[in-house]
Amino acid sequence: MGQGDTDASRRTFLKTTGAVAAGAALAGCTDGGEPTDGNTTDTMGGGGGGDTETDTDGGGGGGAGNELQLINATMSSLDPVQASDTASSEVTTQIFDGLLNWVDGGVPVDSRLAADYSISDDFLTYTFEIKEGVTYHNGDEVTAQDFVFAWERLAASPNSQAPADILSALNIVHEETEDGSYVPGTLEMEAVDDYTFEFTLAAPFASATQVMANNQFAVYPEGIVGDIEGYDGEMEQGTFASDNPIGAGPFEFEEWQSGTEAVVSAYDDYHGSGPEVDGIHWQIIADPSARFNYAMNQNADMFAIPTSQFNVESYTVDRTDEKGRQRGTYEARNGETLNAVGVPTLNYSYIGFNMPAVPKPVRQAMAYAMNQQTIAQQVFKNRAAPAYHSMSPNIYPGGADAYDQHAEENYPYGYNQTDLEGARQVMEEAGYGPDNPYELEWLQYQSSTWLSVANTLRDKLTNAHINMQIEQAPFSTLLERVRALNVEAFTLAWNVPWAAPDAFVKHLDPARSDPTSGVAEMFVDWPNDTEAAQRAIEAWQTIQDNPLANEEDTQARNEAAIAMEEANWEDVANLPVFHSIEQRFHYDHVDVDPFGSGGSYKQKHDTTSLNR
Repeated sequence: MGQGDTDASRRTFLKTTGAVAAGAALAGCTDGGEPTDGNTTDTMGGGGGGDTETDTDGGGGGGAGNELQLINATMSSLDPVQASDTASSEVTTQIFDGLLNWVDGGVPVDSRLAADYSISDDFLTYTFEIKEGVTYHNGDEVTAQDFVFAWERLAASPNSQAPADILSALNIVHEETEDGSYVPGTLEMEAVDDYTFEFTLAAPFASATQVMANNQFAVYPEGIVGDIEGYDGEMEQGTFASDNPIGAGPFEFEEWQSGTEAVVSAYDDYHGSGPEVDGIHWQIIADPSARFNYAMNQNADMFAIPTSQFNVESYTVDRTDEKGRQRGTYEARNGETLNAVGVPTLNYSYIGFNMPAVPKPVRQAMAYAMNQQTIAQQVFKNRAAPAYHSMSPNIYPGGADAYDQHAEENYPYGYNQTDLEGARQVMEEAGYGPDNPYELEWLQYQSSTWLSVANTLRDKLTNAHINMQIEQAPFSTLLERVRALNVEAFTLAWNVPWAAPDAFVKHLDPARSDPTSGVAEMFVDWPNDTEAAQRAIEAWQTIQDNPLANEEDTQARNEAAIAMEEANWEDVANLPVFHSIEQRFHYDHVDVDPFGSGGSYKQKHDTTSLNR
C-alpha cells in the first residue's frame, strides 16, 4: 500500500488501494549469471547495495501426505535481520509475519499483522493498529513493544545485515555519531499502547509500505535475544538463528540440518486463514542436476529447472496475464505435464564501463553490436527478457507494452538487432581502423552464460575495430577491481527488493557513480560534465523532490525515470542486457497461486494446498 492523495487529511489502510510508486530504494549487486539457476541471491540493501554472488535456481519439491515438498539451496540464518539470501528468506517468510505482506510475492502489499494504519498530513508519521490476540509460536501475544524491539535490532544489532533498510531507505528519524554511525535507541518510534505502534520518517517516502513488508521488518517476542542494549536475551542469537526461531507466521520451526533439510509445521493458532498443508519440507541440494533428478523422481511438488536441463521445445506459454507473468505448461522428462509460471522479477543485468578509461565511441560500438533479443533467446533459452532499460518491464511506467514501445521507437543502437555498420562508423569517426584497433579488456564472473555472451560480442566487435580480451575472475575479485576502477568493461546485475522505478534508476545517477569515493549507486565514474549526465542528475533531483504517491508526484517521478534511462543510452554508462525471468513448475496435485515480481521466496504458503 502507498500513501494516498494529498487532499486527504488521514488515510486508513483499509481504504487505501495501494500504489507501486517510486521512492528511495536499495538493491543487491550480483554477478548477473544464469537467470534461473540457484537460490542464494542477496535480498537486502545496504547503502549502495548488498554485493553478493548470484545463484538463482528456484525451490520446489514433491513427496507424500499433506506436507509440501520443496527444494532449497544452502541457507545462512533464520534470524530475519541476518537472513540476507533468498534461500534463508524463503523459510523465514513462512515462520515470521510483519505488519504488511507481499501478497504471493507481488504488489500492492497488504495487511498481515496490521489491523489498520494511518499517515499524518505531512506524510511522515505512520500509526499502525496491531491485531489483538495474535500469538507467537511460543504462546506469547504480539504487542507493539515487540515491533520496537525487532526494528531496533534491525538498526543496531551487530548481526543485522540490513541496517540501511531502516536507517536510510525507510529513513526513520534517528541520531548518528560524527562518523555517521547509528546511535542505539534513538529511532523515533514507540509503542503508544499494547496494540499501537507509531514511528516518524525523516522525509516522505512513497514506497515505505513495500519496504516494511520485507522479511527483515518481521516481528518476534521482545527480548528473545540480547544482542542490543538493554536486553540480556532469553536465548543466544545463534540459537534463535539456527535452532529456535520464534515468529507469528503460518508455520512454526521444526528442524534445520545445514546442507541437508529444513522443516516447518503448520501453526494451528495462526491468526490468518490456513495453513492448508500440514507443513513444508525443504530438501537442500546444491547441485543443479541433482535438484532436477530429485524433482523428476516426483520427490518435489514445486521446483525450478536448471538451464542445462531445460528444453525450450517442451515449454508452452499459453498466455501472459495482467501482471506480465507467463502462464503455461512444460512437458517434463518423466512424462508429466507440469504447470509453469515465468515472472520477470525486480532485476537487470548489464555491462558496465569505467567511463573515463573507455572512450564513448567504444561504448557505443558495443551497444550497436549487442542484440539483446538474440541473447535472451539463444543464450538463455527464452528464460530472460531482452533489456533496453534498467527498469524491468512490469515496473516500467505503463507496463511491458510501454517498455517495448519506448525502446523500439527511441533506442539509438538498434532494437532487437545487431548494427555492425553503425559500430564501424562510430569507431572510424573516432579515428580507429584495421591498423589502429582499440584494445578492450572485459572482466566477468565465472559464468558459462556470460562467457557465451562475451564470445559472441568479441567476434562481432572485430568487425568494428575492437579487439576484446576476455578475463574471468571470482566474484569477489571482480567486485574488488570494479570498486577500485581497475577494470574497463565488466558484467554485473542489480536485484531490487521492492517494486518502484527509482529503485532501478537510482543506479543511473552520475553524481553517485564513483566507487572509490565511498558508497556509490553505480560503479562507472560517469563524468558529470556531459549534457546527458546533467540531465540524469537533474532527473534524479526531480524524483527526490516528488516523493509522494499521489498522481502528480508519481507522474513526475515516472517521467524523470525515463529521462534517466535515455541519458544512460546517450552516454552508455551501463549497457542493459537482460532481465531474469524466474520460472517455477509444479505438478497438477498442487494448488498454488502464481507468484509476483518480488520473487517466489516472498510468497507465503498458508493458502497453498495439495490433492495427491
